[in-house]
Amino acid sequence: MYTIREGKIDDLPRVLELVKELALYEKAPEQVTNTLEMMQKDGFGPNPIYGLFVAEKNTTREIIGISIFYYRYSTWKGKRLYLEDIVVTETERGHGAGKLLFDRTMLKCIEANCTGMMWQVLDWNTPAINFYQKYGAELDSGWINCNLQSEDIKKIIR
Repeated sequence: MYTIREGKIDDLPRVLELVKELALYEKAPEQVTNTLEMMQKDGFGPNPIYGLFVAEKNTTREIIGISIFYYRYSTWKGKRLYLEDIVVTETERGHGAGKLLFDRTMLKCIEANCTGMMWQVLDWNTPAINFYQKYGAELDSGWINCNLQSEDIKKIIR
């Protein structure tokens, strides 16, 4: 029903649409400030910093899902694959595309000799939590996410 493949630069307009669909689902559409130009440079430029898998519907070749990942380094565990986002368009959820994307991303983790894979899930996103629990994933509520925006950093370091 679906084909999973590595993403290409020509896929990025649809990828960004799915990112925006996810942001809307997570009640934060105004938070998306990424652009096609940034995604092209960051994923397909001379020093790519993320990887991408897409799920295509076999009957239409339409991209209906994505998995975006990158590598991080844990001082405790070593090289880890970080799953930034996995998105399946609403009309295709529950038909197996998410599982195929997740499975392919786990395979990438092993192929890249990572010590494991990490990701985040919102505490109210019960369907996603249930999905990850089927894999036996550890859900750690003991950590608090922290971030600074570049505008704030510039103010601080001046």
